[in-house]
This record gives sequence, structure tokens and C-alpha cells, in this order.
Amino acid sequence: MLVDGFNHVAILTNDTDRLHAFYEQVFEAEVQHDGLATGEDPGQVRMSVIHVGPHSEFNVFQVVGNTEADRQTPMFGRGRLDHLALQAASLEDFEEIRRRLRARGAADDFVTDFGPVLSLFFRDPDGLECEVCVANPDAVPGVGNPPGTRAARYPAGS
Repeated sequence: MLVDGFNHVAILTNDTDRLHAFYEQVFEAEVQHDGLATGEDPGQVRMSVIHVGPHSEFNVFQVVGNTEADRQTPMFGRGRLDHLALQAASLEDFEEIRRRLRARGAADDFVTDFGPVLSLFFRDPDGLECEVCVANPDAVPGVGNPPGTRAARYPAGS
């Protein structure tokens, strides 16, 4: 494989400060840049960079009058970018992220067991569906599970 992850994902928001706070508080992400986008109409485009991993970031744009951040429809009806997934650094970090997301009402208790990967879906403050993944310590080599398979280590209500 010639790549080792994503460099950045560009997303639109209607509230940059709220989005920054969410990713800082839940994921301990760091805002590395925040200001007016160069080359645009003055005051019309705010651009920020949120580092979410060693070499991964969100490029966040808040554009005056743009309503695209309001459009959230069911999976596979959202346009070319349907959702994004972040990789937790460890199972312990996955569990802390899960705790923080649930405390904010951004995720429910369901963790999917896809076989080699555990997955938790959440919605960010703009309604963008996202996912946190981590290697599954309970995985059976060669066994994959379909969406909707609850992880045994995270029973309902846990």
C-alpha cells in the first residue's frame, strides 16, 4: 500500500466555534489555524484546520450564506462524501471517546462488531455522520460481520 491514511477532509459548517469545541473536547484534537481564507471575499469565508491525528486533519470552512452544512439525509443520500471514520489510537482511547460522545448525546450505546474492527457511529454538531473505529481485540481471524452486529463486549445499556 502506498498511503498510510488520509491527509485531510474538507467540511462545511455553519458554526466553526461549536465544531472546534466538539472535536477538542471529545477527541483532544487541536485547532492549528483559524482565520479568513485567503483569496476569497473579505469576511465571507472562515477557514480553520483541526488536527485529528499525526498526519490527518479537517479543513473546516464557514461560508457566509452557504447552507450546505444543513443538508443531512439518510446514508448514501448525502452526496459524494457520505461519512468519515476516525481511527482510535487504542481500545482504551476508543472507550474514552465513546464515553465522551455518549455524555454529549452524540452517540448511543451501540458498538458494531465488523470482525476485525469495532465501530461507533456518531453525529457531530452539524449533523455530519461520522464513525470511530479501532482494531477488535476479540476478532476471529478471517471472520467478518455485517452491519448491525452488536459487539459482545458492549452489551445494550453499557
